Amino acid sequence: MIALDTNILARFYVADPADPEAARQRPIAHRLLTESPQVFVPLTVILELEWVLRAFYGFADEDFVRVVKHLLGLPNVNVEEWSRIADALAWHTEGLDFADALHLLASSHCTEFISFDDRRFARRAKRLAVTPAVVVPAK
Repeated sequence: MIALDTNILARFYVADPADPEAARQRPIAHRLLTESPQVFVPLTVILELEWVLRAFYGFADEDFVRVVKHLLGLPNVNVEEWSRIADALAWHTEGLDFADALHLLASSHCTEFISFDDRRFARRAKRLAVTPAVVVPAK
């Protein structure tokens, strides 16, 4: 089994005709994902992929969700903690930041998730009734 880094997935899912390096790497990424008998994608790679697609390539939330759902559906691809990623995608489509959704899901055994600077996160988590509760400590 081989493991893939974020840049391989980005090259697979993003056609960047302005980048000659991307044009050279895209067929390799395609071959790795479609011809390798078993591929492993770490959870951290999915988290980084969301950032790369959003911040660097300007992907909308729904496009990122579509990419990850496609990846999760490839028969030869084993994504670490795929069920947590699927749950995070669901919360993400409901308005939570993808990373925040992953943080909450990883903390499901806790009673609260404390964050200093993210009142919007706390409001959205409360609206969605997700657990643990997101708490911003008083000053």
